[in-house]
Amino acid sequence: MTRYLRKVGTNSGNDGCPTLYEIPGTDRYVVQGDRVTDAGELIQLDNLTEEEGAVTVPRELLANFGPKEPVHVPQPISFEEFGGMFTKVMHSAWRLETRRRYASDEETETYAQFAAGEPVTWDLDDEWCTNRRERSALGVRFERVRILDEPPTPGQLYLLDNARRNAAVGEDIRTLARAQAVELRLPAEDFWIFDSRVVALLLHDDADHMTGVELITNPVDVLRYAQVREAAWHHAAPYDQPQR
Repeated sequence: MTRYLRKVGTNSGNDGCPTLYEIPGTDRYVVQGDRVTDAGELIQLDNLTEEEGAVTVPRELLANFGPKEPVHVPQPISFEEFGGMFTKVMHSAWRLETRRRYASDEETETYAQFAAGEPVTWDLDDEWCTNRRERSALGVRFERVRILDEPPTPGQLYLLDNARRNAAVGEDIRTLARAQAVELRLPAEDFWIFDSRVVALLLHDDADHMTGVELITNPVDVLRYAQVREAAWHHAAPYDQPQR
């Protein structure tokens, strides 16, 4: 079905091109501009498929005629896509863990061992550990801060045991008391920051099941999460040392 476009603005100094169009009734825009054809430039565009193209437009076109009001547009991704981000990370992946329990942990054999008071047997050769070990060997930093209640919940104690596995394959695990996290005004959100440029927000329901993953790519928002990372990392202590 043909979509009817409304011209929003044009670069009058170049015979009406490039031009920005709005698709009425939606939050989508169409940009007309000079096609990018240089192979060296195209290869730098992330995830550009054979069906997609790229155009160049002057900054003033977007500055003068682009939408001015800030609008949060969720970018949900599948769990498979989220898992793939760990195979593509180039230099760093950092996580903040804030929840008192994770329902998925309690479904594992290792949690059953822990709950029964038995020594937990961690498989250091499973797919997760292999990925961490291989990426760490390439120089990628995997780091996380786990918020702990006082006293820690059973789920948090399980994760403290789990930290031995994380550390064995290259992760740097630190902990922070919840009271201190509150003083620092850290958000009650679970998230990963990949390469300091994209945030993966982990969504959970009231029963502590992870229900989805939302990407945050707006540089202003990513910076806010990066500031949380700096504060949490500065005040956290290695998981096997007493809290500061």
